Amino acid sequence: MNVRWIVAALGVLVLAFVCVQLGRWQFHRLDERKARNEVTRTNLAAAPAPIDQILGPPGVVGDQHAWRTAVVTGRYDAAKQIVLKYRNIDDRPGFNVTAFELTEARLLFEGESAALAATNITDAELDELEALVRQISDENQRRSVSENADRDFHMLIARSTRNLAIVNAIEELWRLRSTSPECALLHAKARAAKVRPVVEEHSAIVEALRTRDPAKARAAMRAHLAAVIDHLLFATEEQALAKAREAVASTRRRFGNVASI
Repeated sequence: MNVRWIVAALGVLVLAFVCVQLGRWQFHRLDERKARNEVTRTNLAAAPAPIDQILGPPGVVGDQHAWRTAVVTGRYDAAKQIVLKYRNIDDRPGFNVTAFELTEARLLFEGESAALAATNITDAELDELEALVRQISDENQRRSVSENADRDFHMLIARSTRNLAIVNAIEELWRLRSTSPECALLHAKARAAKVRPVVEEHSAIVEALRTRDPAKARAAMRAHLAAVIDHLLFATEEQALAKAREAVASTRRRFGNVASI
């Protein structure tokens, strides 16, 4: 056996050793990935926990709490909103949009949608809007909450622009209203606080559209959505007051029991 064969044999042995080590490294990576996935699955399925149980002393979330749902008590600060990344919406990566952020976007988009619709809307569509206003009034009287007529009202105005891009944009905003967890939660709290679509505001939008004046239609829509933001703020305040009352009642019961001992 000459030197060339010896070198080749050694090269094969070295290559085999490297391949074995790489294979073991891949298996270790697989085990690490499985462990991380198991932590993710466990934390996603776990019940929400108070934020102080999740945050470490330096205010950092440890790996063992990754993807854990946290409970935070406070009040919305509309001037300091953020977009939460890496949230799944309908099993697709997405963003968690707040109700205030969404309504602000609607105010911008739907205000201009109403302005454009004022120049294109037909008498038949105006009559349909009037019928939807009556339907909104009927839905407000029901015990079970439904906002179908409210959505149909706004989408009809979007279609009246004769601009498909505007229709798709506003339709997406309405989809986020129910699929963004933060947004859906606050709207649910608003409904629990008896906040309903205001018939008079919708009627004012129809009347502005009947004038065929874009400025009036824009102003009416923006006034309506600005009022929606006020209603959402009212809902958060009601929730905070309810929690405060509950805390006071709990304290009263506690010290009342101590006094009776």
